[in-house]
Amino acid sequence: MAKGARRPNSPFRGKLDLFYEADFSFARSRRSELHTLREVSLRQTHPRFREDFHALQQAAYCTALLEQATETETPIPTLHALFKSLLAEIARGACGPRTVLAFEAKLLVELGQQPDMDEVKLSPGSRQIYARLETADWAALALLKLSSGQETELRQFLHGFLIFHLGRIPKGRGEALEGEAGRADPPQAATPARSPMRA
Repeated sequence: MAKGARRPNSPFRGKLDLFYEADFSFARSRRSELHTLREVSLRQTHPRFREDFHALQQAAYCTALLEQATETETPIPTLHALFKSLLAEIARGACGPRTVLAFEAKLLVELGQQPDMDEVKLSPGSRQIYARLETADWAALALLKLSSGQETELRQFLHGFLIFHLGRIPKGRGEALEGEAGRADPPQAATPARSPMRA
């Protein structure tokens, strides 16, 4: 809670918005999860998210997925670094489906829930691409070309795999992958009977 943030002379004015990056201090509440903001030092504003609705959709979906997969107020530096790199990638204009699919794959790796690629039912080409989604950096992924068939196959595979491990998928995945005119994901009830994992 940022008290007085809308006042013209507030020290928080212009420093708080969606996907702003900042250093801050706060006073922790003893009664709730709503704490009082004390100081903010702005680092990055990512203006693209206020100019490109599809970029905002992608960032919002990935935020919801990350929140669902982690405990509240549990600092995990590797996940913070992954999310920070994702925001930078989307902010520079990489808003294709590949960006979201790569985030999902990389998140599963960080959670220790990545699929066993020796057992998954993917075509050889899609299997190779998935391995790149897990390990390649964003610059290398920008050069990765997916056919429409491979994109559909990977999208459906990750849909089922995420539901199996997380129970559900946050709203907005279809829009994040396709934009406002995107097709819907398969029904969430279609959960795979088993899902291969690495031990």
